[in-house]
Amino acid sequence: MKAKGDKYDVSGYPEAQFQPGSRGKVLKNLRGITRLREMEALETAEHERILQECIETMNAEKRFTATDICAMHKNWLGKIYTWAGSYRNVNISKTEFRFASALCIPQLMDDFENNILARYTPCKGDIDKVSYGIAVTHAELILIHPFREGNGRLARLLSVLMGLQAGFPPFNFDPITGRGKKSYFSAVYSAVDNNYRPMEIIFRKIIEYSLRKAGKI
Repeated sequence: MKAKGDKYDVSGYPEAQFQPGSRGKVLKNLRGITRLREMEALETAEHERILQECIETMNAEKRFTATDICAMHKNWLGKIYTWAGSYRNVNISKTEFRFASALCIPQLMDDFENNILARYTPCKGDIDKVSYGIAVTHAELILIHPFREGNGRLARLLSVLMGLQAGFPPFNFDPITGRGKKSYFSAVYSAVDNNYRPMEIIFRKIIEYSLRKAGKI
């Protein structure tokens, strides 16, 4: 089933349900929200809350785990969706790009923890090393797409925390908005073939842009 206006193709699972009265535009939620703009505003407000919480409690020596990723998702969306913090049970795609099969997600996240998070967190080093480490981590988490909703924003949150571990200011993601979206999506597609260079370039731009905005360079 593909609901009119929906970003993803899903079928046959509870996570595919839409809020009655939303005309297939808003996922079924604990608040009974039917208007897309209202849901977007709520998700954004909750994301800003968890971002500040994570920044304030950030541990520079923390090695992140898959459990941490689930906990952040739960903390962010737990008051909105019953499935927040749990791996998705639906296969999803965006345009013509299909993300990892739902059946594979538990194993993929175990591999992500053991091979990516264990290697690149805590995040340390100069701008070149940090840009690469965050690029790999970000791209791989996006490709797995472990949750029904919010994967991109959660991946950006993790990137912010990794940057803070390395001593950089909280990231400003303006470089991947507007016209920058095309390059960003292209970088995600390149990562399918383990080519992380385009994403590395993007995160270097993000770091440099954030440093300028913070008056550090």
